[in-house]
Amino acid sequence: MVKRVARPITAKYLQNAAAFYLERYPSTAEGLRRVLNRRVAKAKMLDAPIMDNVKQAIETVVAKFVDAGVIDDKAFAQTKARSLHRRGTSSRVTRQKLKMAGVDGGTLDDAMQGLDIELDVTPAQREWRAAAALARRRRLGPYRLTEHRADHRLRDLATMARAGFAYDIARKVVDAATPDALDEG
Repeated sequence: MVKRVARPITAKYLQNAAAFYLERYPSTAEGLRRVLNRRVAKAKMLDAPIMDNVKQAIETVVAKFVDAGVIDDKAFAQTKARSLHRRGTSSRVTRQKLKMAGVDGGTLDDAMQGLDIELDVTPAQREWRAAAALARRRRLGPYRLTEHRADHRLRDLATMARAGFAYDIARKVVDAATPDALDEG
């Protein structure tokens, strides 16, 4: 069995790893920090040489990308919130996903308020639109064939609940008479 050898962790390696990652994925500062820390942890497991002040080096690399404008937590949060809303993700799940991505509470609140301003809606209307978008995408409630609606009602409600929507919104969406009734909100 061949033992796998990891490359030594140096400042140049961290810089290159960060650039490689950011070329492929949008990220927050905290997200990039996690990626680089995982690389270091993997190198430790493989007994690779690691520079002495690796935590400080990671912070320096992250700061370089933030200063250069490559990482912008606010823009990331707004873009991700908009994308998740279009897919039919509830506000609760959107907040959870953004927190997991490393977005702080203040930036997260700003992103959600920015989404409301951009869509010119209240938070309740935004939630209704997201629920309607999920129903359309997953073919729930009024988007289901009429003869199958009663048989699948509980399943549709469960899908809406797993997506993070409150029961009253899920019930109104699933029980809507027609897809046009969802547009009226």
